[in-house]
Amino acid sequence: MNRSAIRVLLLLTILLTCLAYGQQQPQAPPAAHNDVVIKNAIVTTVTHGEIQNGSVYIKDGKIVAVGENVNAPSSATVIDAGGKYLTPGIIDSHSHIALDDDVNEATSPVTPQMMMMDAFDYQDKAIYRALAGGVTTSLLLHGSANMIGGQAIVIKHKYGENRDAMLFPGAPRSIKFASGENPKRVYGSRDQLPSTRMGNFEVQREALVQAQEYMRDWDAYNEKVKNGDKNAKAPKRDLKMDALADVLRGKIMVQIHCYRADEMLTEMAMAKEFGYKLRAFHHALEAYKVADKIAANNVGIATFADWWGYKQEAWDAIPWNAVMSMRKGVRVAIKSDSEDFTRRLNQEAAKTMRYGGATEEEALKMITINPAWIVGVDDRVGSIETGKDADLVIWDGYPLSSYGVPNKVFIDGDVYFDRSLPGYGMPHFKGGE
Repeated sequence: MNRSAIRVLLLLTILLTCLAYGQQQPQAPPAAHNDVVIKNAIVTTVTHGEIQNGSVYIKDGKIVAVGENVNAPSSATVIDAGGKYLTPGIIDSHSHIALDDDVNEATSPVTPQMMMMDAFDYQDKAIYRALAGGVTTSLLLHGSANMIGGQAIVIKHKYGENRDAMLFPGAPRSIKFASGENPKRVYGSRDQLPSTRMGNFEVQREALVQAQEYMRDWDAYNEKVKNGDKNAKAPKRDLKMDALADVLRGKIMVQIHCYRADEMLTEMAMAKEFGYKLRAFHHALEAYKVADKIAANNVGIATFADWWGYKQEAWDAIPWNAVMSMRKGVRVAIKSDSEDFTRRLNQEAAKTMRYGGATEEEALKMITINPAWIVGVDDRVGSIETGKDADLVIWDGYPLSSYGVPNKVFIDGDVYFDRSLPGYGMPHFKGGE
C-alpha cells in the first residue's frame, strides 16, 4: 500500500472515531429558564395575598409552584431576591408606542380593516423603556381620530427579539372605537361628517347597520351553497365589512375612547342594540358619575390617575374617579397613553391609595390583573399563580413608590431586563441587528 492510500485510511479512521465520540456525549443542557427558582422574595401574588420570604418555581416559562417553599429539582437555577418585592409584570392596557406616526388612519371616520400589526416597529426604544419600568405586556391601539378605528395588537416587551417573538401568542382581538371631541374635531375641521356628537353616533350606527346587511348577504349565500345551489353567487368581499362582521359576531372586543358620562350610556346602549362585546371605556374620566351602570354591563375602564383639564371633555375629571368606580364594582385599570407615563405606571397606580384610599392590593390590581382582563389575557398574566406565564418583576424598593425601580424583569421565565448588567441591562439585545 502506497503512502497516499495510508494517509487516506488514517484520515478516515480519525474521522469515524470523532463521529463515534460525539454521539456518545450527553445532550446540551436545556436553556437556563427551563428550571428557575426565585427565592427569598416578598411574593405579591395580587390575587392570593402576599407571601413573606416566598419562592416561585418556573419551568419552561410557566409558573409551576408558589409558596414559602417549592419543590424544584436541584439542577434548577436559583435567583436569590434578597428580600425584595416580587410582583407580576405590569400590563399597559392603552398604549401607542412602537406605532410611530402611523397610529391614526384619519382619512375616513370608519377604518376597522386597518391593522396596527402593519405599523408595529418592534425596534422602537419605547418598548425597552417601558420594560425597564416593569411593563411586560401592552395593548397597542389605533388612535382616536375615527369613530371606528383599526385593530390592535398585544405585545410582550421582549426587547431585542424579532418582531414575531414579541407578539402575545393567542391574545384575543380588540378594535378601537372613539367618541367625543376627537373625531368631530378631525372631520369637522374638513366640513365633513361627523362634525358633532350626533354625527359621531350616526356614522357609527350606519357602519354597524351596513355590517348587519353584509352578514345577512353572506349567510344567505352560505346557506344556498350548503343546500347544493351551484348557481349561488357570492357577495362582493369587503375588508371593512369583514372586520365589522367579526365585531358583531363577538370575535373582536371593542375598546372605546370615551370621556363623558352621557356618551358612555349611549355606547353601552348601542352595544346592546347590535350585540357586540364592549370590553372597556378608555380614559373614562366621568365614569364615577355612571359607575353603577358601567359595572352592571360588565364593562371595565382604563383611566388616568389624575389627568385633568387638558380639553373640555376632561373638565369634570377628578383623581378619585378610579377608586369611586372600583367601589361600585367596575374593573379599573390605570394606563399610560404615553411613552413617558408607561415607565412609571407603578407610581400612577400608587396615587389611587392617596386619592380614594385604595389598598396596596387594589392599587396593584389596577396595573396587573385588571388591565390583563381588559386586554383579554388574564388567564395568562396579571398575577402570580400556578399555570400562568412567568412574567415577573423583582423590585429595588417598595413597588408602589417613586423609590421602587425594577431590578430584574422576567418574560416567559427569561430575564429581559437586569439593572445590574453593564450598559442598559439588556441581555437579549444585540446592537446592529
